[in-house]
Amino acid sequence: MSSRDPELKKELDATVETRKELGDAYETELIESFLEKLEERIDATVDKRVRRQLAEQQLLTRGSRRSSEREDGSGHGPGPAFALAVLSLVLAIPLSAIGAVNLGLPGLLVAWAGIVGVNYFYSTLRH
Repeated sequence: MSSRDPELKKELDATVETRKELGDAYETELIESFLEKLEERIDATVDKRVRRQLAEQQLLTRGSRRSSEREDGSGHGPGPAFALAVLSLVLAIPLSAIGAVNLGLPGLLVAWAGIVGVNYFYSTLRH
């Protein structure tokens, strides 16, 4: 106990010395007084730990809320819509080539209409 709370050890030592001086008559009052001080110390320690844990949880909650906002596109940074746009552009190259080689200009227009249609449909679902 002395290494954890030297002030509490002093209180206990003082209570024991006072009990020796005053005798059995005041033993109950001395013990109750010491236990009240001990309870106050414990309450203060628990309150401090609870506040710290609540603060940590709030930070974690804010962080997870921000990451979920990013995932659904309401936060900052690239989200699923950006990923779809990049994927569409990457796939547009081979789709355009396949459509143009097989059907000429109409094939190219059909491929691009499909790409635009997928992106438009996705953007209307999100809003």
